[in-house]
Amino acid sequence: MSVPDVSGKAIANLEIESLRHVAPTFHGDTIYGETTVLDKTPSKSKDDRGVVYVETIGYKQDGTVVCIFRRKVMVPKQSYGEARGGEQPGRPEPAPR
Repeated sequence: MSVPDVSGKAIANLEIESLRHVAPTFHGDTIYGETTVLDKTPSKSKDDRGVVYVETIGYKQDGTVVCIFRRKVMVPKQSYGEARGGEQPGRPEPAPR
């Protein structure tokens, strides 16, 4: 669920620090996700990218937290796209049925 807005255009997924399932889910549950940026740092080797540290929390329809997921993703800076001719394609949007 968090791929389009967090890592859909990432250069690399660097680390999954933790993934905890803290409550069960069942058929028919509706799951929501919320991602928070915890930290960001420039790349030490290339100035056109940086590392973003995020936490995604999954909730059920009643507000129960069901999972907590922390990871680090390498993402492009604005200069990365400019050097490559503008906006780069991300994850394709599904076609309507």
